[in-house]
Amino acid sequence: MRMVTQREFGGPEVLRLVEVDRPEPGPTEVLVRVHAAGINPVDWKSRAQEVFMGKPPYTLGWDVSGVVEQAGFGATGLREGDEVLGMPWFPREAGAYAEYVTAPSRQFVRKPAGLSHVEAAGLPLAGLTAWQGLVDVANVRSGQRVLVDAAAGGVGHLAVQIAKARGAHVLGTASAAKHGFLRELGVDEPIDYRDENATADDLDLVFGLVGESSDLRWLAGVKEGGLVVSVPSGVAGSVATEAAKHGVRTSSLLVEPDQVGLRGLVELIERGALKVHVDRTFPLEDAGKAHEAGEAGRVTGKLVLTV
Repeated sequence: MRMVTQREFGGPEVLRLVEVDRPEPGPTEVLVRVHAAGINPVDWKSRAQEVFMGKPPYTLGWDVSGVVEQAGFGATGLREGDEVLGMPWFPREAGAYAEYVTAPSRQFVRKPAGLSHVEAAGLPLAGLTAWQGLVDVANVRSGQRVLVDAAAGGVGHLAVQIAKARGAHVLGTASAAKHGFLRELGVDEPIDYRDENATADDLDLVFGLVGESSDLRWLAGVKEGGLVVSVPSGVAGSVATEAAKHGVRTSSLLVEPDQVGLRGLVELIERGALKVHVDRTFPLEDAGKAHEAGEAGRVTGKLVLTV
């Protein structure tokens, strides 16, 4: 099979297309023929430096949409021919930049019939990050005021829709040019993050997808007893200190494989409450170009490799 791999840290040029043996599923695992693989910031960060998987060689990618080719002994719930999506093994190596992957069957769910493989490949990691932060950690409820930072991005545009589906009043940050897109998603109050005078008040939750300085900025509008969930690198010390002064709670978040969360996301998609926006697609052999596009920023929604 074809696979994109790397033997050293570096820029997009270290990603190389190679031919390797097709893997075999172990007990309780399935072999999935990959139709599309989503790309996330953790991909290019792991390409450039040590993050979760130690040192190369390894193959990037955790977002998978495809078809079950073979079920290993003891695998239940899925069978050959099922169209599936999932985020296997994260943060261990999953090797999604390839024509086949193997992983535990319970790290996948069936793909909704009306969702293309390209759209499905953009859902798992970003969608589970949003789901676990908003549902499992924050327990967002009707009437709450929720600010989603970087609301037009891969995680952000899904987080907005999940929060709206749970009845929240959503504020979302993005450049002014993307405010129309935010309103299409359901954002009640778009905020231009480039406007130094922009503020947000009486917040129950800040879903922080940018980093320390941005978390500190929006923390000022969180009411006592409210919550800041910091995703990219966890809760910075300065954020924790400032939050404690004002009686605001903080929480870090690292997404993990979660069949229950995937089923929740699929249910939202099936009732029309959640859509995956794919900005651009790239063929597998152009994984390096996809990384260049992601690192350049300004992506609206998701980037996806077609396999």
